[in-house]
Amino acid sequence: MVKLNYDEKEILNIIDKVVKKTMTMDLTWDWPCGVAYYGVASAYEETRNEEYLNMLIKWTDDYLELGIPGLSVNTCAMGHAMLTLYEATNEQKYWDIIMSKVDFLRNKALCFGDKVLQHIGFKEQAWADTLFMAAFFLLRVGNKLQDQEIINFALNQFHWHIKYLQDPEIGLWYHGYDNIEGNHMSGFYWARANAWAAYTMSKVKQNVLNWFHYPQCMDVECSLRDQLAAIKYLQTENGLWRTILDDKEAYEEVSASCGIAAAIINNDNPLHTKYVQKAWNGIVSNITEDGRVMNVSGGTAVMIDREGYRKVPKDWMQGWGQGLALAFFTDLLRMQRIHKNI
Repeated sequence: MVKLNYDEKEILNIIDKVVKKTMTMDLTWDWPCGVAYYGVASAYEETRNEEYLNMLIKWTDDYLELGIPGLSVNTCAMGHAMLTLYEATNEQKYWDIIMSKVDFLRNKALCFGDKVLQHIGFKEQAWADTLFMAAFFLLRVGNKLQDQEIINFALNQFHWHIKYLQDPEIGLWYHGYDNIEGNHMSGFYWARANAWAAYTMSKVKQNVLNWFHYPQCMDVECSLRDQLAAIKYLQTENGLWRTILDDKEAYEEVSASCGIAAAIINNDNPLHTKYVQKAWNGIVSNITEDGRVMNVSGGTAVMIDREGYRKVPKDWMQGWGQGLALAFFTDLLRMQRIHKNI
């Protein structure tokens, strides 16, 4: 990737602001916290700033004293941060949490069809969110253990979510799929769904040893290629993507923009550098001096119509906005460091 117009000191300063603001939020053990703390954990792994690690440890240990909630597909997103804590501390309590989530997803979570994880609360529905909350987490654990059954279960989720959710003609992803009705419900290309898909697919090669030996990885590679080929042309002049990707009246949404831009970074196509540079400018302009990521849409179900997506509030700080912004900045920092050493 061609060198981008920023310096490392600047990005480290932004990461520090966003991490510290994120850790002031009143988050609970669920998917918003899982995404937020994935970002904080990623920031620690790239910067090795012990302050970030210690904040995560304190929050987690305080929570463990009270007891963590029951398992669901969405609460498994917290497994990402637990992986970082375990690798940094070797504390068995974190590993026990990880493996309880793995056991739940593989053996107890509701599935339909060919063992496709059902999105929480929606019978026989597949949503793109599940790739981040569950499949990507399982892939990381499977890679760490070199457990082929876990890896294959995770890749099966990618395979079927691609089949159910990606428009093969356009390359973009729908928000959800209803297996009972056999349709995509309202049928919009929601930006954050596309971010969940693109970001997690862009991480597959990093988390599967000898990835080319797995047929499902060919699906992932081609799916991501076609998705990014379409999505790059929908970037706005401000460097962002709209909450409905192909709707010029929909607002620009920053969490999705961070996830999509991070996927472009990880895909490492030098011809895409200009889109990353544009995204950098747009994302940075939406971060306050105290580290709040602005213009992040609220939690969004598969809405009934176009207006439903357009009217989702974007006035509040959200865990997924903080976390996906940190994913963008840490992936950018990591990739630039890799290229400096080539």
